[in-house]
Amino acid sequence: MAKTASLPSTLIVLGFHALSEPLRIQVLDLLRDRELCVCDLCETLGVSQSKLSFHLKALKEAQLVQSRQEGRWIYYRLNLPQLVVLEQYLAEFRRFSPILPARPCRDRSQ
Repeated sequence: MAKTASLPSTLIVLGFHALSEPLRIQVLDLLRDRELCVCDLCETLGVSQSKLSFHLKALKEAQLVQSRQEGRWIYYRLNLPQLVVLEQYLAEFRRFSPILPARPCRDRSQ
């Protein structure tokens, strides 16, 4: 029985949109092992706080990162459950889609 196609949820769309920006991928890579303060992220990435805030907002809206405030500093960390949601969404393609063998290209010069 074939699985019926359904539209991805808003969070999945926001997640993949957030992942479409290279700077946001860099932020996620930096947060892979530990939480970091905005000031540390700005310094490491060599970007202004206003530019980084724009990208952090997109990551937060997609729920890919979480933040906490300590004094005047804001610390960011990965939200692993939401990353798992994206991973599971992609895994569904592998699970339910037939893998077609590659067709050899015909040489058009012959």
